[in-house]
This record gives sequence, C-alpha cells and structure tokens, in this order.
Amino acid sequence: MRLIDTHTHLDFPDFAADRGEVLARCRALGVERLVVMGVYQGNWQRLWELVKAEAGLYAAFGLHPAYLDRHQPEHLHELRRWLERLAGHSKLCAVGEFGLDYYLEALDRERQQVLFEAQLALAAEFQLPALLHVRRSHAVVIATLKRFKLKRGGIIHAFAGSAEEAKEYLKLGFKLGLGGAPTWPQALRLRKVVTALPLEALVLETDAPDMAPAMHPNQRNSPEYLPQICAALAELKGISPDELAAASSRNALELFGW
Repeated sequence: MRLIDTHTHLDFPDFAADRGEVLARCRALGVERLVVMGVYQGNWQRLWELVKAEAGLYAAFGLHPAYLDRHQPEHLHELRRWLERLAGHSKLCAVGEFGLDYYLEALDRERQQVLFEAQLALAAEFQLPALLHVRRSHAVVIATLKRFKLKRGGIIHAFAGSAEEAKEYLKLGFKLGLGGAPTWPQALRLRKVVTALPLEALVLETDAPDMAPAMHPNQRNSPEYLPQICAALAELKGISPDELAAASSRNALELFGW
C-alpha cells in the first residue's frame, strides 16, 4: 500500500522528540509522501528546512485564519517573496494552509476574508493548488472560489460539509481531504456523506498532531496512522483499503503534479 498524507504539521514541536522515528515508521508502512503546512510567518523557515532535509516531504506556505492576530500586513508580502524565490522548486507544492474559520467566533470575518482573497490571488498568480481550512464557512468559501476560478484547484482540508457542498467543490476543481473525523462512529452525518463521495474526489490526510482517529483517542495524531485511517474509510465505503489508497494517491499525484 502506497499512501500520501496531504496535510500534516510535522514541523510542530509535538514531534520534536521523535520526528525521525515517526518518519521511519511512516516509510515502513507505505506513507511515502507528506505535505507539511505553513500556518504563520514564524514557521515557514523551520518547515522549509525540514522538507529539504527529508525525502518525501513537501512544503506549503500560508497564513492560517486561526493565527489571525499574529499575522501582519508585511507577512503577505513575505509570502509572495517566498513563492517567488521557490517558484518551480520540486519541494514547493501549494499555498496553504489558509481559508475561513467561522467556528472561532473571536476571529474577525472581514479580516479573514481579505487575507483569504489575497492568498487565493497568490495561488492563481503562481499557479499552485490552494490547501484550504474551511470551518462553518462553506457557502462563503464556495462563492469566493467561484470568483477566483483557480486553474490548479486544491484541497478542502478535513471536509465536513454536505453532499451538495461537496459537488460544488468538485465542480471548482477541488479534492476533499479526509482524515480522522469520519472514523468516529458518532460522526453520523459526515460518515453518510463520505459513503457517497466518488473516489476521484478524495485525498487522505491526518492533520497530525491534531484530529486523531477513533483508534487513537486522546493521543497525538501521527502520519503513521494514515494506513489505519485508510482502512477505516475503505470499510465505510465498502471497498478494499488498497483500492482507496490507490485512488487517493492517484488524486494527490495529479493535483500536485508529481
């Protein structure tokens, strides 16, 4: 089984003590490629050093809405400089993680929207996929994406929307990222939606160290759990783990141009 984790935070301090061991276990289990997310200006350099040092790791750079108060106007200019400097580099794969978070009520929605659109414009300009954080904001995200019409599309990370919203994202050229959330038996609505999603829509992810799957409750999530997540979602869809792994990896390879 060959797998791609399309969304990790492997640079986070949660992995400082055993990052090498985690990567070794991932490779032994068939998790061959991992995308590491930039979320604020202060983590871009460390994640870039990490992906350069390790085979199979790729970088995305972005300004995550949860860190809205940390972002400064000059950080957008710096993001542009990073994308300019690394344009065409094999280790740069996307702009992300960014998007809209309406779940955290303290986050100013107008400021989020300005930052969201500015990064969509960068994704369009540099012809890179957009890796999007979307919480309770699907309608606004879809409406905004319809205006930008990104040629490379991207991924809706940790998709938890409706079947109708899934169809809208697919029409816009986006894949839907699935990880630990639908492995939980109580996620009834999400599990029903996932069951009906076409294989060509899906990519797998962990969001490690967050969003641990049901088989590892109250633990640090890890990309080494991706095979178990794949098996649980395959069972939900009534197919073999190998079939889901092959489809999700094929979708990720196509999206990132690997």
